[in-house]
Amino acid sequence: MPTYLTPGVYVEEIEAGARPIEGVGTAVAAFVGFAADGPFNTPTLVSNWGQFTQTFGDFMEGCYLAQSVYGYFLNGGTNCYIVRIGGSRAQDNGAGPKQIEARQAVLGGYRFVAKELPEGKPAGEITVEVADPTGDNPAEDRFTVLVKQDGKVVETHNVTTKRTKENVVTAVREKSSLITIEEVATGGAVTKPDKGTAVLSAPPKEPSAPPVPRRVAADDYVGDVADRTGFGGLEAIDEITMVAAPDLMAAYQRDLIDLDTVKAVQLAMIAHCELMGDRMAIIDPPPALNPQEVRSWRMDAAGYDSKYAALYYPWVQVLDPASGTNTYIPPSGHMAGVWARTDATRGVHKAPANEVVRGALALETHLTKAEQELLNPIGVNCVRSFSGKGIRVWGARTLSSDPAWRYLNVRRLFNYLEESILNGTQWVVFEPNDDALWARIRRTISAFLVMEWRKGALFGLTPDEAFFVKCDRETNPAEGIDLGQVICEVGIAPVKPAEFVIFRLAQMSGGTSLVNE
Repeated sequence: MPTYLTPGVYVEEIEAGARPIEGVGTAVAAFVGFAADGPFNTPTLVSNWGQFTQTFGDFMEGCYLAQSVYGYFLNGGTNCYIVRIGGSRAQDNGAGPKQIEARQAVLGGYRFVAKELPEGKPAGEITVEVADPTGDNPAEDRFTVLVKQDGKVVETHNVTTKRTKENVVTAVREKSSLITIEEVATGGAVTKPDKGTAVLSAPPKEPSAPPVPRRVAADDYVGDVADRTGFGGLEAIDEITMVAAPDLMAAYQRDLIDLDTVKAVQLAMIAHCELMGDRMAIIDPPPALNPQEVRSWRMDAAGYDSKYAALYYPWVQVLDPASGTNTYIPPSGHMAGVWARTDATRGVHKAPANEVVRGALALETHLTKAEQELLNPIGVNCVRSFSGKGIRVWGARTLSSDPAWRYLNVRRLFNYLEESILNGTQWVVFEPNDDALWARIRRTISAFLVMEWRKGALFGLTPDEAFFVKCDRETNPAEGIDLGQVICEVGIAPVKPAEFVIFRLAQMSGGTSLVNE
């Protein structure tokens, strides 16, 4: 409290007793895979399809990253991070090896250098010729530079050695698309070069790193936290809530990796999400599996058990602009978009199911109700085609064997609440640890949870039924206070999806009954 020494009127600003908690974002995806261009192993934020193509190139035949990102935006996704694998940052951030020095020649006091042309426009052989200018009685300082491409004159520059706008260096730099000229003479004025011819050639453009490397290992996907590569590079980005690796299956189809490596990468992706505690892994099954095979792969070959992972089956058919035909791709990108769309329209508490999959033309396997009965209990979220209703997501389960974390929206709701409360209570650190602080904490968290209850995220007719917040002398004994700890217990009752809708119908006797009054 300030000390007052002079009589007068003073105005002080005081802080409110409770500070509001703002909800964090819930729909920011991260995709790891192969791209035609762009930086390697550098998580790059893109907010729309145009930004993706500008940075990472267009669709590539036999690769699924671009298709998955396109499906993500098409289904309602907004922001996402892209990690291009298959190379290193040393490769000029995806621009390929640096170009070798251009061939050049010196005529008189000038160096003539061939320019590098854009890719796809080969320069051929470039010849430079210094000749007398056309016209009668040319000045001693004037001459002509002829630029020939494959023996044909394509540029003519009438220039001078004087320091004017027609100076040879200035004029050629502004007008020529094939060569540049530099002064190499030292001391004194530069004189007109003697007539002569020099052969140049544009620097050969070395091939850039191939979009899909010839060798791929699990480490390319998993990466390293210190080097910021692969999944490891995503640990430094807090806002990510979904992780997918669609091109893991592209590498498998190209025989670059086997199913054991697929499992190793997917386990690493799940471990990454469990470590971070605020994001979910969207897992793709291997291609061309029938329902019985995907059940066997899920239970025996993979055997994943995690509340931070979800699996979707089967693959979806989309138009492939790279080949001009329809192709089947892993569903993870489209599913991430459906999650984002559901979060935006209904909220993270709503199960991202019974939603149309935009851009899906068909399914690799058309599932029946009986076939889904084999898959739904083991956490395989089915994508099904319904007559008159299109292709829809028809499952919302995690890969956890724990019934408490069976539903995808429950896990994602807890991720959202935990992250929001964590970020919104940072002001508590270093505050006096007493009853007043505990009361402020209770008010802050309770106000936030009341808003979530009003949105329909919590189960209960009243806030008291939906949640409790306990932060008092019971949760904060003297021993804990001496250790500098503040313990606050929060319990919530999440809403769970109506997965099985049951109507019980009974037959009633017809007719009416009369009652005498």
